[in-house]
Formats: sequence, C-alpha cells, structure tokens
Amino acid sequence: FRLVERFPGIDDYRRLRSATGLSPKSAEAAVRGLANTLYGVSVIDGERVIGIGRLIGDGGCFFVVVDIAVQPEYQKRGLGKRIMDALDAWLRANAEPTAHVSLFADGQAKHLYAQYGFAESSHSVGMFYRV
Repeated sequence: FRLVERFPGIDDYRRLRSATGLSPKSAEAAVRGLANTLYGVSVIDGERVIGIGRLIGDGGCFFVVVDIAVQPEYQKRGLGKRIMDALDAWLRANAEPTAHVSLFADGQAKHLYAQYGFAESSHSVGMFYRV
C-alpha cells in the first residue's frame, strides 16, 4: 500500500464515503468541498484508492479532520493509523500552537483518535444540521 499526499478525485471520494457508511455527498457538493481541502492523503493499492483522509479549516485558528475512510475489506490493517499519522504530522508542522483541531468520531474510531490526543469534550457538545 502507498500513502500519497493528495486527495482523490470526486468519484473515488464519493465511492469511499458510500462504501464506509459515511453520509453520501452529491457530485456538486464534492466538487465545491474538495477544492477547499487544506491537506489530504490517499492510500493506494496498485492504482485503486482504498483509503482517504483530509483536513479542512481556515488555515490558522481552526482545523477539522474529516473524511477518514478505508475500504471495508482493507480495514483492520493499520491504514487508518497511517492516514492519521500523515494528517497529524502536517498539523504539527503547519498549525499554530493556539489552533483548535476538532473532529467527529464515529463508533469505535474514537480509540484511534485518542492516540493522537483527541478527547471527548467535557464542556462542548458536537452539533450539526443538514440543509
């Protein structure tokens, strides 16, 4: 498996989100959203994208870890950790010490993120809505 410092195209992005149970995104939303990626990585098996992860935010004060996804048949092989290693290294090299880095953890993924210093907030509640 190869980890490359680039985010995949729209088709691979949408395919991996669906395959891993993340909410589907329209092609238009993906085009607009992916253009605003601060940093992204893809895990490649041969020529096929099998894992992704990216950072979004304002580049100074706030960063959000999003789209961590590994094709189901490739899970449990440490690929999510490789993705997070790359995102964490980029943040440590590029984010100011006062920056706020956040994410939403689905299911047991919270254990992976805890290895990078993420903890459940005791004073904030994650909230969202869909238009």
